[in-house]
Amino acid sequence: MSLAGVGRQGVDAAATSRANRGWWDGAADEYQAEHGEFLRDAGFVWCPEGLDEADARLLGDVAGRDVLEIGCGAGQCGRWLAGRGARVAAFDLSFRQLQHSRRIDLDSGSALPVLQADAEALPFADEAFDLACSAYGALPFVAAAGTVLAEVRRVLRPGGRLVFSVSHPIRWAFPDDPGPAGLTSDRSYFDRSPYVETDQDGRPSYVEHHRTMGDWIALITGAGLTLRGLTEPEWPPGHDREWGGWSPLRGRHLPGTAIFTCERAPGS
Repeated sequence: MSLAGVGRQGVDAAATSRANRGWWDGAADEYQAEHGEFLRDAGFVWCPEGLDEADARLLGDVAGRDVLEIGCGAGQCGRWLAGRGARVAAFDLSFRQLQHSRRIDLDSGSALPVLQADAEALPFADEAFDLACSAYGALPFVAAAGTVLAEVRRVLRPGGRLVFSVSHPIRWAFPDDPGPAGLTSDRSYFDRSPYVETDQDGRPSYVEHHRTMGDWIALITGAGLTLRGLTEPEWPPGHDREWGGWSPLRGRHLPGTAIFTCERAPGS
């Protein structure tokens, strides 16, 4: 699908889901070729800054826990969790991404259970999981993030934890440029219009939705979850890898990622 235009416009849930399923199916091969080594076949990297769950331990001890990975891509995080004794279920909107998960399974002798699903309608029973996690999966790419969060609360057991990472909201006020041009704000942080790429027929072919920090907190609490922590990873010394608009230059000045740690309260 060829790109015809880029802009900011409203897009509903159905058009968003359709566009992003097609985009990720088409981009999965290039994405895994470019980023697969950084992500590792069985590794849990939260963000382009390289924050690793092995060090951050935002999920705590996962051994013997039932864990849901939301927007799993090729299953790298889920495979790492399974290697630490978790019982993992993982899903993604993109069938091609899941084919890459199967490829890694065949190459490595692993067997990560994955399925194709939409995060706004989780195909899991109530209170089925102790933990849920998402490293840039699903939540930036849905029109109704509150619906996703409510669905995650539904499938978490009381006392269960959700940890998810997204682009830091402040990044939306700056050009997505890893160089000096990316250090000067050129748009309003408060403009919630989604970023949209359109095809030759004017139909959305890629959609990413913007929420402010306040929006995310309201969505979390509105879904019946409690915010327990917010992590803004700093760009680490010696990490010189660029990833789209993330770079050492920008990382020294601006936060690139926000990681929210949430809980379904015990007894709720």
